This record gives sequence, C-alpha cells and structure tokens, in this order.
Amino acid sequence: MASRALVPLQQQLKGEGMQKNVPAEGRTRRVLQDIGNMVAERAVEVKLQAQPIARAFCTELIANAQAAAEKNKKPIKDALGAVAGYGVVVKKGGVATKVAAAQKIVKKPNPEEVIVISSDEEDEGKCAGRRKLKEGPSRKNVKTLTAILTARSKAACGITKKPKDLIENIDAADVDNELAVAEYVDEMYKFYKETEDLSQVHDYMIKQTDINAKMRSILVDWLIEVHRKFELTPETLYLTINIVDRFLSIMAVSRRELQLVGISSMLIASKYEEIWAPEVNDFVCISDNAYLREQILVMEKTILEKLEWLMTVPTPYVFLVRYIKASVPSDKEMENMVFFLAELGLLHYPTITSYCPSKIAASAVYAARCTLDNSPFWNETLEHYTGYSECQLKDCAELLVSLHSVAAEGKLKAVHRKFTSSDRGAVALLTPAKSLSSKSS
Repeated sequence: MASRALVPLQQQLKGEGMQKNVPAEGRTRRVLQDIGNMVAERAVEVKLQAQPIARAFCTELIANAQAAAEKNKKPIKDALGAVAGYGVVVKKGGVATKVAAAQKIVKKPNPEEVIVISSDEEDEGKCAGRRKLKEGPSRKNVKTLTAILTARSKAACGITKKPKDLIENIDAADVDNELAVAEYVDEMYKFYKETEDLSQVHDYMIKQTDINAKMRSILVDWLIEVHRKFELTPETLYLTINIVDRFLSIMAVSRRELQLVGISSMLIASKYEEIWAPEVNDFVCISDNAYLREQILVMEKTILEKLEWLMTVPTPYVFLVRYIKASVPSDKEMENMVFFLAELGLLHYPTITSYCPSKIAASAVYAARCTLDNSPFWNETLEHYTGYSECQLKDCAELLVSLHSVAAEGKLKAVHRKFTSSDRGAVALLTPAKSLSSKSS
C-alpha cells in the first residue's frame, strides 16, 4: 500500500527536479513471517538506526526477549521491543528483520534489579551495559557492622565524645499553660534585659544632702519587716525598693521624710501588684502615726508624677524567677537561698547601684549553687538563659556571699531573721560558700 501511494507522487514531482531513481520509501521492506503465535499480526516496520552494541550483550537480550515472548504468547515484535533502540538484526528462518526505534527503550526489571545500558559515548573500556542492585535508601545512612563494633569499643574505653552539658528547654513543661506564655517568654526576657538600664539607679547619694547610704539601708530593712508583716507578694517588695531608689535619684529628700517615701512607695507597689492592697490607714498604723493619711497621699502623688507613672520595670525579682527555673534541678531550699542572697543585695546600697538587676539575679543563683554545693556551679543551660558566663558573675557573687557571712552579726537583721525561720528552710544558717569567700565588702 505504501509503495503504490508513493509512485504517483514521484511522477508528479518529476518536473520539479526530483531524481528518477529515488526509490519509494519502504519498497524493499519485507514482512515479518508468521512464527506460530496465537494471534497473527503484521510486524511493525521501523527504520534501522546505526547504533553500535556489543554482540554478546545483544544476543543475550534477544534470547531473553524471545523466551519472554514464548512464555507470554505475545507477538515477537513486542518481545523484541527491549532492543529496538539499538538497531538489532534478528535472523529467523533465513529472513533478516531489522528492528529499530526512535528512542531507547526502558526494560522494566524486577524491583530488586535495575539494568543500565550505557551509550557508545562512554569509554571503550566500559561495558555497554551494567547491572546495579536497587537498594532503596542510600547506603550512606546505613551503619555497617564495623562502624557499630567501633562505636562500642570507643564507648567501652570511655573515649566517646559527648557534650558534658546540654541546654535544657525549661519551658517544655509549660507549652500547654497559657499563663506561662512559653511561645513569647524568650522575647520578653530579651526585652527586659534591653530595657533594664533605663530603670537602674546609679550612685545618687551625692545629690542627697540630708541622707546617706546607711539611712537608706535602715529604711529598706524596715520595709522588709513591714512587707513580711502584711504578708505581701515578693513582687511588691522588689518594686517598692525600685520606686524608692528611683525617686531618691531624682528628688532630694530630708531625713524626716525618708520613711514617708518608703511608706508611699510600698502603697504604690501594693496597688500595682497585690489583689488586696493594704489601706492607707494600715500604713499610718504601721508607722506608729508618724505621718497623717493626707501626707501619705500627697507623697504618693508626688512620686508618681516624678516617675512619670512608670511602674512596669524589670526588677531583680523578674529575673530571679526565670533564672531559678533555669537552675536545673531546683528545689525549695535552692529557691530560698537565692532569695536570701538577693534580698541581702537589696539591703546593700553599693550592690544596687553597681550591678544591673539581671546580674544581681544571676549572681544570686550562682552564689546559691556554690553555697549548696550543686555541681556544676554553672552550666550551659544557665549561661544560655541568663546571658552571663561564670567569670562575669564572680565579683557580684563574692559580694553577696560576703554579705551572707556577716548577716548574723550585723545590726540590720530583718533579712537574716526572715530566712532563719522554718518556713524559709533556715537557709540563712547555712555556711557561706567557701569558694566565693575570698573577698569582703
């Protein structure tokens, strides 16, 4: 059919310069003979492509293809499709059949085996085809028996490299606690550390003409007693001391009004932190009627105006809560010791003016761990959450330990009495850390 259709076309194009002897395409092709298959079907006539292939490998492929055809009872043209891309000449019954295809075929092997046939562009020394085992996952991630035995030997000899300290996620247990805001807590404390310098006071006694650092310590000692008497929260105490120091750094106060500043500051802090804040008359009574109700209210208003109503500040207590949590493992004794040392720092004017709140809190934790002999005294978890290394806390921690060593003999005993009680674990009676007692205040 194809030759008959092409002859008139040659005659039609004869006048246009076409050659007379150009044969019609497919005129000399021979039909693949019947080989006894169940379904007689004409072979597909394809153009032979000149692509070299190794004879031995070609013969093997043809034999496999014929065996597959006999097994599946399919036409030979389907079975020989595996070698159509390489121009194979198959001889059967004296008839040569040229089999070719426009593209290389892909033989679907068993899942365990992949046959790769390389082209003639590769090195002559390489075989035209090679077989690879399909292993699925990469062998790079598979541990060999040698690697396992080597690892066990190193572990037995104690030379396995393991990190001594791991940074623990101290917020993992609070993921489902909405009040813990675990997803924001790191950003919050990063903000606290960035802004703590704005609320930190420095040496302001040079501005005061009628009071000194000793009077300030007496006031703080008395406020700690009042705080305990009213059973207020720790947040109230630390905010009270912060308000007193910030106000004294701005305003010059007479000796007679110093206690009034302390009472009014605690009243403000109580309103800010407590659910049920003490009344003004309670402060009048606790001060033994030294001041009238109106005087306390006027001083309260004066303090708020001078501080521009800024009460949300990062006090040492804000950092203490976080750093105690990072001191893993932590118990009630550890917590009481940290607060004992921190409150000794509140009482000491040079500590408050020389170190920022976060460093005071971190140093209190470090000194408490040294006092209780919690080894290691400082680890990667604490350094990660506090942002301070052990060497950065040495000076402040030694100062707190020195205050601990003289607390029992000092005249200001409010903090010492508070932490010698049974409800505070009597931590004030413990021996101060010997490793940090090289310096004294």
